[in-house]
Amino acid sequence: MPRPDATERWTLDDAPDQTGRVAVVTGANSGLGLEVARGLARLGATVVMACRTAGTAEVARASIVADHPSADVSVVPLDLADPESVRRCADGVMARHSAVDLVVANAGYIPTEVVRNDDGIELGFAATFLGHFALIGHLADVVRRTPAARVVTVGSLAHRTRGVDPSSLGVGTTRSPMRAYAEAKLAQLIFAGELDRRFTAIGSSAISLAAHPGAAKTGVMRERNAVIQRAFHSRLTWPVLRLFVNDAPAGALPILRAATDPSAVGGDYFGPSGPFQLTGAPVQVPSSPVVRDAAIGARLWAFAESHTRVEYP
Repeated sequence: MPRPDATERWTLDDAPDQTGRVAVVTGANSGLGLEVARGLARLGATVVMACRTAGTAEVARASIVADHPSADVSVVPLDLADPESVRRCADGVMARHSAVDLVVANAGYIPTEVVRNDDGIELGFAATFLGHFALIGHLADVVRRTPAARVVTVGSLAHRTRGVDPSSLGVGTTRSPMRAYAEAKLAQLIFAGELDRRFTAIGSSAISLAAHPGAAKTGVMRERNAVIQRAFHSRLTWPVLRLFVNDAPAGALPILRAATDPSAVGGDYFGPSGPFQLTGAPVQVPSSPVVRDAAIGARLWAFAESHTRVEYP
């Protein structure tokens, strides 16, 4: 089967039917996560929305079912910053489903300030990276036994931020919220590559991929200051911004392609095809070389295991 290339104009209509597949999407109550969940429901998947806020999650679920009345969509509580919540979420998913075909690690945010826990780990990093590491670890046994399962990690262009030290992710000295966010996203992408190598090493048919939305108008900016919020969401500025920024449905397409494209292989990374990968149809794109460094992947993995106390089978 031909590999994805930049000449294609992939849309959700190109995705194969997902009936019978169980998909867990974190942060599915808004933004990219909601649009990914909506797209998978449209394709026939059984969708589990793993969300921190029950009220907004139920509203989001209702909007999906309104669009697709026959869709099988449920909500399970998940607070990625709370290890017990992460475990309960995984246990709840496995209690209801004997197979997990897809996990989309989407939830994340840009902090307004850098705050560290007692171990010196930045709180956004702890939730966005370590929380997902733990969740996928708890689900790993059922994922690796599910034929053709996929884990899709949602990255960001921010992972290319200059000066980010891959040897001190999450525990450095940065005071910049954007740099802290970049560290979390770089860690997620390194994890995605290492997870795929580990799937291969144990002979599992499961694969790990990643995708990024480009520049996307989503809730990830919700914690920024009022000036940025107004500029980003104003009806007056949107006609100009849309030349450089995707709306949430367009930003979700690279993630949906990574989740469903039958020609995709483990380690692939999808993003927009336009200039600087900001907007455009989803295609396979290159990641930073450090993401593909197996030695860094192994070191980050050991760090995550020691801090989450979660070991993969």
